[in-house]
Amino acid sequence: MKAAVFIEPGTVEVHEMDMPTLQKPTDALIRVVRASVCGSDLWWFRGIAQRTSNSTVGHEAIGIVEEVGSEVSSVKPGDFVIAPFTHGCGHCAACRAGFDGNCLNQEPGGNGGYQGEYLRFAHADWALVKIPGQPSDYSDDMLDSFVTLADVMATGYHAAVSAEVSAGSTVAVMGDGAVGLSGVISAKLRGATRIIAMSRHEDRQKLAREFGATDVVAERGDEAVKKVMELTEGAGVDAVLECVGTEQSVDTAVQLGRPGAIVGRVCVPQKPEMNTNNLFWRNIGLRGGVASVTTYDRQVLLEAVLDGTIQPGKVFTKHFDLDHIQDAYDAMDQRTAIKSLIEISK
Repeated sequence: MKAAVFIEPGTVEVHEMDMPTLQKPTDALIRVVRASVCGSDLWWFRGIAQRTSNSTVGHEAIGIVEEVGSEVSSVKPGDFVIAPFTHGCGHCAACRAGFDGNCLNQEPGGNGGYQGEYLRFAHADWALVKIPGQPSDYSDDMLDSFVTLADVMATGYHAAVSAEVSAGSTVAVMGDGAVGLSGVISAKLRGATRIIAMSRHEDRQKLAREFGATDVVAERGDEAVKKVMELTEGAGVDAVLECVGTEQSVDTAVQLGRPGAIVGRVCVPQKPEMNTNNLFWRNIGLRGGVASVTTYDRQVLLEAVLDGTIQPGKVFTKHFDLDHIQDAYDAMDQRTAIKSLIEISK
């Protein structure tokens, strides 16, 4: 089978690989229909994070179940599914509490290899999310939206849940990448009446407004704080969705909140420490982490896509086939695409 592999920073290639096989009775074999490149993939692509050469890559996909282990009964061969990157087992304390992104039984390496023709999926019985019908029943736009439910849309939603966005909230969203834009969708879905998108790029500003942003702030740092305070008459916002992960973004997020606000932080931190004194003196809460993908898809997000309430697939601004995986990464690295979609099979 064909699969994308990491060669060195700045280079990915498609190689012929052995077909994955079931290794445990809780596994499933998935034929990948569509996959995508995530902003977090750019960490190792840019050499910021370490990755083993010739390792398979990717962690967002939808596909068709080809084979299941003996302990898998919730899906069967032929089912159309979302393959969440989280692989929650469904029965540990974290999964039972609704935090399958922190599943206590995750398997090392379980998130790799989605950008290929086939995928071995661990904890298939609980973690896979079944989509009604078959890919041929849906438009390309709808298929794109399903792909976001493997990670990015659920991650944006996790920011909104963590920040306790509710009806009537005023929300600021840090970041205009796919996660930040999904955060805008999520804030609106949870009833926010004012959504301030922090964005410097015209194409992303336009999409943010389409998704529900009521205001756009292009400034950064102290100037961004000043602008948001002007928009909120000095009060600050009820909730901040921190969808970047940089030190500046986190620092700005804390300053944007009113006393008692919560910052929902969902992107991988780019600095291992932060000054928590600012949280104390402003009575600001900080929550977040890895998204609960299966939980959110089942509770809210899949139905919202199916009934047309949300269209997160619009974050995919360029499409590629697997043979052009390098172009897909380059497009995101060079910011000519908000998010790259990989069409693998029908």
